[in-house]
Amino acid sequence: MHPANPVRSHADLVEAAVRESIAAAMSGVVASWRRSMVYHGLDPSQRGPAMRVAETELRQARDKYGALLEIARPSLEHLFRIAGQAGCCVVLTDDTGLILDSRSNAGDRQSFEGWGLTEGAVWSESAEGTNGIGTCLAEKRPVVIHQNQHFRADNTAMSCMGAPIHDHQGQLIAVLDVSSCRNDMSTSFAQILGAVVNDSARTMENDLFRAAFPTARILVADGNSGRNGLSLLAVDEDDLVIGATRQARKLHGLTSEQIEQTLPLSDVLGDRKERNPGSGAQKAELRRALSHCRGNISAAARHLGISRATMYRRMQRCGLASD
Repeated sequence: MHPANPVRSHADLVEAAVRESIAAAMSGVVASWRRSMVYHGLDPSQRGPAMRVAETELRQARDKYGALLEIARPSLEHLFRIAGQAGCCVVLTDDTGLILDSRSNAGDRQSFEGWGLTEGAVWSESAEGTNGIGTCLAEKRPVVIHQNQHFRADNTAMSCMGAPIHDHQGQLIAVLDVSSCRNDMSTSFAQILGAVVNDSARTMENDLFRAAFPTARILVADGNSGRNGLSLLAVDEDDLVIGATRQARKLHGLTSEQIEQTLPLSDVLGDRKERNPGSGAQKAELRRALSHCRGNISAAARHLGISRATMYRRMQRCGLASD
């Protein structure tokens, strides 16, 4: 009797799970397997390393993400000091799953390169099936893909913990991933590493946000969630909101259009039931200042500590006549 083929056994497991529509509906991993097989046409028994792009394409991608790579460097180094001790590698990818930065200990590097966890390799779900990078991009959330949860049999020795990174406009632009090829990696330890990866990704997001608004005041809004990141607002000298993190946008119901129109901070932190800038606290504040100064707009502006031009702009936004 011949010993079981581990590649074929895993492929059979994946194919059987995909055929069960109920399993796909109840399990995030099986749903990803289904996407990999049905929508991307991948075969779980396919052998071979991850696809790599040409050096010129990698250089172009690194140039495009130069600001991210620079800002993320301290967090990458800190994360590697933690994860590297456990024999893990740390990678940063773009929004297509292309690895831009890969860090591993010298003694482990050859192994990780053999697995395709190296700069220039592509780990999208459409290329590799279910994995910590590609599935994180597909589902836009932190994921832990532990060993045989991977789609391809070749990848089942790995444990991959990925977390999304969003830019200052709340758009998903990158993935931070820690991967291990140790067969003694437990599910519980993988979950712990996943939490560390997510915390590092949120730190990178905060650093990116602050770098995008170097002259603005950065305020921490209420209702923060550690797992989803800080609710940060960037405010200009006129107390107008000019930027908001993804978490702040969700918390306060902010849209990019509203931020582009420079929403007053008082409207954001005040009654969120009234999102119309022409109503609420700011309109009342303007009326009080105008009344106190007997309708003198210049005096009212000085009373509020803002410029005359800003006073006119706020009056127009609130529907107050300026003549």
